Amino acid sequence: MTESVHTVTPMPTARESGCPFDPPKGLVEAREHGPISRFPFPSGHQGWLVTGYDLARSILADPRFSSRKELMRHHPLIDYGDIEVPPAPPGEFLLMDDPQHSRYRKPLVGKFTVRRMRLLTERVEQVTAAHLDAMEKAGPGADLVTAFAKPIPAVIICELLGVPYEDRGFFQENIDKFLGGEVGDEELIAAYLATQRYLAELVAAKRAAPTDDVLSDLLDSDLTDEELQGMALILLSAGFDTTANMLALGTFALLQNPDQLAALRAEPELIDQAVEELLRYLSVAKQFHRVALEDVELGGHTITAGSTVILSLNTANRDPERFPDPHTLDLRRQDGGHLAFSHGIHQCLGQQLARVEMRVAFPALIARFPSLRLAVPAGEVALRPETADIYGVKSLPVTWDQDLR
Repeated sequence: MTESVHTVTPMPTARESGCPFDPPKGLVEAREHGPISRFPFPSGHQGWLVTGYDLARSILADPRFSSRKELMRHHPLIDYGDIEVPPAPPGEFLLMDDPQHSRYRKPLVGKFTVRRMRLLTERVEQVTAAHLDAMEKAGPGADLVTAFAKPIPAVIICELLGVPYEDRGFFQENIDKFLGGEVGDEELIAAYLATQRYLAELVAAKRAAPTDDVLSDLLDSDLTDEELQGMALILLSAGFDTTANMLALGTFALLQNPDQLAALRAEPELIDQAVEELLRYLSVAKQFHRVALEDVELGGHTITAGSTVILSLNTANRDPERFPDPHTLDLRRQDGGHLAFSHGIHQCLGQQLARVEMRVAFPALIARFPSLRLAVPAGEVALRPETADIYGVKSLPVTWDQDLR
């Protein structure tokens, strides 16, 4: 028999005052009622909200749940009415199912292996050191987002894809606009289209004169220029925005947990565990959607075909049935298996690159500036809105004592 189920409405978006790293309180409360809740969307669609780890992980690996863009007709915060959603543009494989998804992903898998990404460590160290040098030269006081967190992943992903160095700022600005959740629809669309036009020109330039980069490596495949353009957009945005927000929000979390910061400073060998724990604890890619392609029995309930399911990954990664004392940042935590990079066929392709960047950047920052601290009260740090695809801070003012180096 189907069990009774909790209903959540509207979508919880408010984080508790003074707790910028915790999921919205309403999501945590929903999980306390069970791993799955009913969720009536603003459009009137009767969908579901999954807040438990085991159910979220199983859905992410289940081919009966689709990622196709054209099926994502319902938004958890906005009623778009009867608007028709088109399929994902060619190459934008995150919003596709197999076999289309695999056709685009497979040529990229060999470009982002653990070994290849570790070979990039020296270059990440060089880029990180250059930005720390610039911070130190400018003297105490910086916005860590613009001075450190954004430029490091931006330089690396642009180099991997063969984007000219001088165009890096263009990508930072436009990707911020269409992923940051803070501009109107008109400006968002303009930023997206400007990026698409640039990428079309970039692919054409690679066709004319290939260079040593991932995009040029794909030219010998059967992929069209339009498909390469879409793939480049996914790689640039995912390879930049998520890591940038992890570096900034992760530093904020360490500064607010001085015992953990001290442990990492005293034991640099903790960095691998520290990165995994920060990924779990912060879960900046906080929410994914799936649509049931057929009736599915899940957690004692029937998810009918066509139902939209919201997967709250930040809540799943705080599930006490999976992670003891889940709301505590513990850099010595041994419990792996977080869902910060998703799971299943859509698990983040660039996860090893992100790990390398964080393993290098966090220790380098805290070693260079032992007295690093917030330059404003924690409550004044500007956070990204919950409407943003990726959670983080808009700016992180920090300072340090220059004479203590």
